[in-house]
Amino acid sequence: MKIGIIGAGNVGFALAKSLRRIGHNVKVANSRGRDSLKKFEQETGANAVDIEVIAIDVDVLILAIPLSSVLKLPPSLKANLSKAVAVVDTGNYIPLRDGRIAEIENGLPETKWVAEQLGHPVVKAFNSIIASNILTNHREPQATDRIALPVAGDDPLSLKIVLKLVEELGFTGFDAGNLSSSRRWQPGQPAYCTNPTILELPKLLARADNIKAPVNRDKAMKLMAKLSPDYPAEDLVRISRLSIGLDTFNGKSYLAMLKLAVAVMFSKNK
Repeated sequence: MKIGIIGAGNVGFALAKSLRRIGHNVKVANSRGRDSLKKFEQETGANAVDIEVIAIDVDVLILAIPLSSVLKLPPSLKANLSKAVAVVDTGNYIPLRDGRIAEIENGLPETKWVAEQLGHPVVKAFNSIIASNILTNHREPQATDRIALPVAGDDPLSLKIVLKLVEELGFTGFDAGNLSSSRRWQPGQPAYCTNPTILELPKLLARADNIKAPVNRDKAMKLMAKLSPDYPAEDLVRISRLSIGLDTFNGKSYLAMLKLAVAVMFSKNK
C-alpha cells in the first residue's frame, strides 16, 4: 500500500521503519519541510515530501503528531484528502503538552475531535504502545506474548484496513468498536502502554474509568518529566503492568519499580 505519515518523531519513525520493513511504500512529511528529513529517510527508507502534498496518492494517512498540531495542518492537505483514504490518529491528549482543548475536556473522545477538524473519518490506533516497542516487540501470530493493539473507527472499510496493517506489523489487532470506545485506552487507562495479550486486553478495556483516567494521566506525565528520555521502555511497561495488577509474581516488575523510585529520588537531588 501507499502510506503517508505526518510527523517524524518517535512514533512516526517507528511506523515508517516498520512499514518499510514489511514492504509498504512510505512517504513522510513534517512542519519543518522535506530538507529536515534527510536523516529520517536514510534510517527508515521512507521518502520525504512537503506536507502540502502528503495526502496525494495514498491509501492510508497516519497522523503521528501532538493533537495541538492538528490545528496547524495546511488547508491544502485537507483539500487533497480523498474520501477513500484511511486516516489513522496515533496521538494522545496530553494537556501538559497540548494545552487544554475544551471539547475534549467536556467529554468528546480525542479522535472524534481530530475527525471533526479534518472533516474526514478517522481510525484510532497505535496510541496505546510505546513507540520503540513497535520496532522491537512484533511477534509471529502464534506467539503467546504477542501484543494486542485496540483499534476503533466509525468507518468499517477504514477500520478493516488498519486492523490488517496492525496484523502485518506483528501485533494482534483488536476491533474495539466505534470511536467513542477509544477513550478506554487513552493515557491513564489500564490498557494504555501495558502491552496486553489478546486474552488480557478485553479485560483491561472493561476496567476503563473515564473519571480516574485524566488524574492518572497527569500524575504519570509529571513523573515521566523527571526521567531521562532514554529511560528503558521495558521497565516502563513492567511498572505499568504491575500498577494495574498484572505480573504480581514477576520479580523483574518489582525491580523495575524500585529502579523507578531511585531514578525519581535522584532527579530531585539534581
